[in-house]
Amino acid sequence: MSRYRTIELLSDAGTGDRPADDRQFVGALERGLRVLRAFTSAHEALSNGELAQRTQLSKPTISRLTYTLARLGYLSHASDTGLYRLGPGSLALGYASLSNLDVRQLARPLMQALAEHACASVALCARDGLNMIYLEIRRSPNAVGLGLDIGDRVPLAVTGVGRAYLAALPQATREPLLDAIRKSDPLAWPKVRRGIEQAIKDTDERGFCTSLGDWLREIHSIGVPLDAETPYGTLAFNIGGLASSLPVSKIENDLGPRLVALARRVDELLKATGHKSTKEARPSQR
Repeated sequence: MSRYRTIELLSDAGTGDRPADDRQFVGALERGLRVLRAFTSAHEALSNGELAQRTQLSKPTISRLTYTLARLGYLSHASDTGLYRLGPGSLALGYASLSNLDVRQLARPLMQALAEHACASVALCARDGLNMIYLEIRRSPNAVGLGLDIGDRVPLAVTGVGRAYLAALPQATREPLLDAIRKSDPLAWPKVRRGIEQAIKDTDERGFCTSLGDWLREIHSIGVPLDAETPYGTLAFNIGGLASSLPVSKIENDLGPRLVALARRVDELLKATGHKSTKEARPSQR
């Protein structure tokens, strides 16, 4: 398994978002949120030991955090197994957040139609640390892949959707993220950097970029940024699935252009509801 998969599973720390001398930053709050973010659809119930491993926090720290979060209703604790799950407080926050994200409602039928055409999955993602988090996903009944769902995360640096997100950013915003990616794995950085640079070029020239086994060998994915401004910042779409069902020829000649058209259509629908294009709202990105 790719080391970037391990980084996604264990921690979102070190994203480059916080200067080292930021006195306004509340570390205890960050650690508590890191615990909540450790839960995914594939890891719905976790022990204190598993949480310590996934968050890279000490077991005594985890014990205090899970106790506090459980008392506040953000975690639920099963005394017979010792496992924690997200509690009603966390679920209410997530529902309130997603229910106000109108781009999901606008994009959903277009995503479903493309997923069925591609026999794959189509997702809408936002950045979360050094990962991209799934906000919406539609699948073909015949799709075979990793079984990712809303709330799951994939690495920013080596996936199609993450690279599309990076390609959409102004250079001044992108550089701190690239530096954080470099620091997360200096040995892998030269290859990762080449992939990102190629993705930026491809997105400029044809509107989409790819990850062809760069994260997981058997997975191919396509990424396209969404131009419209949203309350969640820059978003990006992807198509993902097994390499055997998403060959390069199909990506280049069919699915890549179709995903670009989908993103443009969603952008048009959002503008009709009063959203601005990110290209209109900021100076040249490159």
